[in-house]
Amino acid sequence: MIFGRVKPLDAILATAEKKSLTRTLGPWQLTLLGVGAIIGTGIFVLTSEAAQKAGPGMMWSFVIAGLVCAVAALCYSELASMVPVAGSAYTYTYAVMGELLAWMVGFALILEYAVSASAVSVGWSGYFVGLLANAGINLPPALTQGFYAPGGFINLPAMLIALVITGLLMIGTTESARVNAVLVTVKVTALVIFIVITLPMLNGQNFQPFMPNGWTGPGLGSGLGALGAAASIFFAYVGFDAVSTAAEETVNPQRNVPIGLIGALGICTVFYLLVSAGAIGTVGAQPIMGPDGGLLQPGSTPFAERCQSLLAMGREPLVCSKEALAFVLREAGHPWLGNAIGIAAFLGLPSVILIMLFGQTRIFFVMSRDGLLPTGLAKIHPKWNTPHVITMITGVAVAAFAAFLPVGKLADISNSGTLFAFFMVALSVLILRRTQPDRERPFKTPFIWIVAPLAIIGTVGLYVSLPVEAMLVLPIWGGIGLVIYFLYGYRKSNVARGIVDVPELDSDAPPEPVPPHN
Repeated sequence: MIFGRVKPLDAILATAEKKSLTRTLGPWQLTLLGVGAIIGTGIFVLTSEAAQKAGPGMMWSFVIAGLVCAVAALCYSELASMVPVAGSAYTYTYAVMGELLAWMVGFALILEYAVSASAVSVGWSGYFVGLLANAGINLPPALTQGFYAPGGFINLPAMLIALVITGLLMIGTTESARVNAVLVTVKVTALVIFIVITLPMLNGQNFQPFMPNGWTGPGLGSGLGALGAAASIFFAYVGFDAVSTAAEETVNPQRNVPIGLIGALGICTVFYLLVSAGAIGTVGAQPIMGPDGGLLQPGSTPFAERCQSLLAMGREPLVCSKEALAFVLREAGHPWLGNAIGIAAFLGLPSVILIMLFGQTRIFFVMSRDGLLPTGLAKIHPKWNTPHVITMITGVAVAAFAAFLPVGKLADISNSGTLFAFFMVALSVLILRRTQPDRERPFKTPFIWIVAPLAIIGTVGLYVSLPVEAMLVLPIWGGIGLVIYFLYGYRKSNVARGIVDVPELDSDAPPEPVPPHN
């Protein structure tokens, strides 16, 4: 019985109890932790993508994505407090709904971590190329864009930064908490400066029409409109894992975890609304149309061609910029501040790539330890003490995606995996409430029979608002995963062989990843 293969929750919890973490975090510390984890690539990179999809209506998109993330986060927190071990949604699903669905979640998490790392690499490339251009160094399009763009062939900076970070991870270099804190400060400071400079320059006419593409553009599956933009910029909110997974270190988690989660998401939403308002009000954010007046999908060849023709005429709208925030400040007459924003992104985004690659290798490591992937993938290098094999494989895949695909499409693909994982987490919480109502829950999601269904509805709603090609990636990817599972994991699974040990604390296990920043 495939669905009967459940990873014993008691064994997982026994492992978790050995960690004996001290409860020291209060609501303010949790909130700051969440803000630092959430604010990242999404707002620096995807602002132009959201503007093309929704125009000024992208402000609604940030609100919608934030609300869906909030209810999903509350569900996530309950399981994270109960099962504070590695593996995230994969482990939770294994303990509640069994091996097959856990495999599907683990395989989907590849889309969240690895493809997200590719998206961040492309975002970093945009700011890097922009800084060089403002210094008088213009790289040819063939080396800075994928083949989807006219004259483009390969995004070499994006590929190289992914490979460099992979190499650092392989030899055991990880970012310290101190360095990460500095980079978070740099990112937040950059956004504050952007808001202070742009808000006094608002022009109300730039907000009209407010919803040029409506809620869904031509319809669901187009990836356009305010809902389509919300599905894309959901990427800008991922990272609340920092709060959820800290539940076991939180004083009075029942009270403080929701405060930290909602507080962090609320602060980030306000930040995002102010940044988007500043960008819209300063330079405008109306979508560009094709020669026939039709809507253009960002990242498509027709969109790239249209942007190139506008640039040739000396007109570059916000929606065409690959360094949106820096572009706005330069257009507003503050080129040095625009360059400063670019430098902040240049410095901060590589650490995000590192965190995502680190998180991905940890998921692979846990799946390998469960017997669902070849044990050789979890092999630890004798000198570097890192899972070098799977790190190298993951890094090469990330570099390949980054080399040829635009940032918006990568973010959409990533979101399809993330939304599926959050859907399964919300469902797992409901099932566990019914099957094991008396089990201890350090954090118990309030109004669970309202919150969890809202999370399920929200994740499904955002998923169907993605472009059709992004939606199709998940079932196709899942189909590939099922083939791998039945060819290997089904026979080799530790649970199938009666092995219930959960070796999270073994000496050869790599350390826990820093929660993913987007």
